[in-house]
Amino acid sequence: MAVSRSVGTASTAGLVCDDAEALELAARFAERFAAGAAERDRERRIPYAELDALSASGLLGITVPRSHGGAEVSARTLVEVFRLLAAADPNIAQIPQSHFAYVNVLRENGTAQQRQFFFGEVLAGKRFGNAQSEAGSRTVQEIQTRLVSTVDGDFVLQGTKAYSTGALLAQWIPVLAKDDRDRLQVAYVPQDAPGLTVVDDWAGMGQRTTASGTVQLDQVRVPADRVVPHHLTFDRPQLHGALAQALHAAIDVGIAGGALADAVEFVRTRSRPWGESGVRTAAEDPLTIQRFGELAVRLRAAEALLDKAGEAIDAARGDLNAESAGAASIAVATAKVFADGVAVELSSALFEVSGTRSSLDTANLHRHWRNARTHTLHDPVRWKIQHIGRYVLNGALPPRHGQI
Repeated sequence: MAVSRSVGTASTAGLVCDDAEALELAARFAERFAAGAAERDRERRIPYAELDALSASGLLGITVPRSHGGAEVSARTLVEVFRLLAAADPNIAQIPQSHFAYVNVLRENGTAQQRQFFFGEVLAGKRFGNAQSEAGSRTVQEIQTRLVSTVDGDFVLQGTKAYSTGALLAQWIPVLAKDDRDRLQVAYVPQDAPGLTVVDDWAGMGQRTTASGTVQLDQVRVPADRVVPHHLTFDRPQLHGALAQALHAAIDVGIAGGALADAVEFVRTRSRPWGESGVRTAAEDPLTIQRFGELAVRLRAAEALLDKAGEAIDAARGDLNAESAGAASIAVATAKVFADGVAVELSSALFEVSGTRSSLDTANLHRHWRNARTHTLHDPVRWKIQHIGRYVLNGALPPRHGQI
């Protein structure tokens, strides 16, 4: 159905001062969000209040540059914020992924006036959504939505977007479109713009409360000062794709961590030992202990690779060139490949170690697997492995298309 709820926002948002405060806030919100994650999933309850709380805290403004009043936290901190939130509820973590990506679009190619206006909006608690992917094109990468210039110097948008995570909960919806010269542009459109409709029709088996539905654009007028030339991003060494992909990897690692934490709790409190084990509780079963050890090693490795990916982005930012940008993308791709497998493995192994009771709908532990299996479909890691192999064997830098 079309959106009918007005999107709230904090009248005054908090201001996060540094990396340490961002991590402290994320840990606090993670504890709060974990408590209702299973119920929100079961009822498909969209987390409006939770996103409003994140906005009010200032956590969604932590990548705004210091020159514009923000904390400008490191990439390493940002991915850890996402990992913490995703371990609690990966739906809530995925919703602002595009928000941070489109803050970065402004950092890359926004004019001074655009940065001043939109960074001010972000620091005031406003959220960016996402109208990027399309369902009807030949490949996922093809963009059919058009941004047509008008005689008065402004533009008109026409098209339909799918998988528009965050659009239902945002005040601004960045729209990816091609202009009259077939160049990639991002138009920042207010959610209440005439001709723009957000349809809450997401029906995925997992990530059920991300509201990743459809955005319809019917002759939506866009002032020229709300359009950013995104095509320029890929004409030079850039970290836009690495940062966006690192946040997706962080969500996968978070899902794995959340699954393992719930498995620990279930085995300690609800599982029964196998009769042949000769132990009093399931948590004392040596074979169960062995499996938990194996799973913990896998999770810690995923967390380490994610942290290294964040470090690589930060290092490249300090000395950005083709080689450092390529190295950062490869580090992120490595983390994403490993995280995808670990998220699916741990969310499945949860049942292996917990027993039959864990499969009951009332426990809703299958949400971890549904979330992992759904989110890891975002983009194929098999192509990331190709780029990693070419880089390692032949020194070939990965492509600059923003997806690695």
